[in-house]
Amino acid sequence: MATAINMPKLGLSMKTGTVGKWLKNEGDSVKKGEALLEVMTEKITNKVEAPADGILLKIVAAKGAKLPVGGLLGVIGEAGEDISALLAAAPADGGAAPAAAAGGGDGGKVKISPAARKLAQENGLDYTRIPGTGPEGRITREDVEKAIAQGIGPADDRPALEIIPYEGMRKAIGDNMISSWNSNAKVTHHVSVDMYALMNFRSAVNRDLKDKDKVSVTALLIKAVARALELQPKLNAMLDGDQIKVLQDINIGMAVALDDGLIVPPIRNANQKKLYQVNEEVKELARKARRNKLSPDEMVGSTFTITNLGAYNSVDAFTPIINQPEAAILGVCRTIERPVVVDGQIVIRPIMGLSLSFDHRIIDGAPAAEFLAVLIDLIENSHKIFV
Repeated sequence: MATAINMPKLGLSMKTGTVGKWLKNEGDSVKKGEALLEVMTEKITNKVEAPADGILLKIVAAKGAKLPVGGLLGVIGEAGEDISALLAAAPADGGAAPAAAAGGGDGGKVKISPAARKLAQENGLDYTRIPGTGPEGRITREDVEKAIAQGIGPADDRPALEIIPYEGMRKAIGDNMISSWNSNAKVTHHVSVDMYALMNFRSAVNRDLKDKDKVSVTALLIKAVARALELQPKLNAMLDGDQIKVLQDINIGMAVALDDGLIVPPIRNANQKKLYQVNEEVKELARKARRNKLSPDEMVGSTFTITNLGAYNSVDAFTPIINQPEAAILGVCRTIERPVVVDGQIVIRPIMGLSLSFDHRIIDGAPAAEFLAVLIDLIENSHKIFV
């Protein structure tokens, strides 16, 4: 019996998903649980697995198709099996997708209006790279004008070491970053903090622990930030329409770098958890992230994000992009030994850079500075984190 491949619900808030790319072709044999295609939401890209053994008889939703949860993506069955009933039951617009690019591998012909074609040619644009929003994916003049405004220029024939498709997770991240950059009034404060006390505290905590149980600097920083947000809650906020919501839960997003992108799983209620609990969650979430084993719900819900570039030992300050709809994000930079004055004496101390980016629509410069002052005090007097 034929089996439908439906758009899965990848998270509690998901209503629609976009087909990224198919990993199998029509006619291929597939095994239950084998990855069939990639589906993109606003936040993540996930692989959809085959619901049954058989042959991929039909790809209903082409690359770029946007479907509601439950929409028909394709059909698996036996060779020669009649699947007309399944196809007839699918919504008429379920497989609508942007026009296929000429020479794009599926033999499709680009649908484009004469006015759009003329405008594209006048501007030296490769219109096969422009997604169409007209009927049946037809490229309209407005689509070309949008492409011009977004800087999609002529095809570049210069030799390249590698061609990386701008799709899937990479495109989802890009879209989110552009949206964040263009939609908030971002300001960044840069400060330095003495890590001497925190590093000594960490050494004391780890003295009798096995390597697998040792507490990381990241876990300590998460606890410090969570405590600072308890004391300065206005930074644990979001803008919702015409309301600024100061949030009760303190969920610290932890940016994790992957080979092809970046995801931000949250440590939920980090302020209420013991240090060892936060440490274990940090390790487990990072491990699952790098193995692509995080569930969609494990990647949403942060209220304040930390992005740590310290391990690269190359960045003293940067401007992290706010993880919307949050109000702020803290960038952690490298720690290097520097001469500083302590009690009138010049000493060498491990100094770390911090970069706090915040949305000035929600937070003014003074509260942001107050938050940093509190955070610096917690780091430089580490026992206060747990008081």
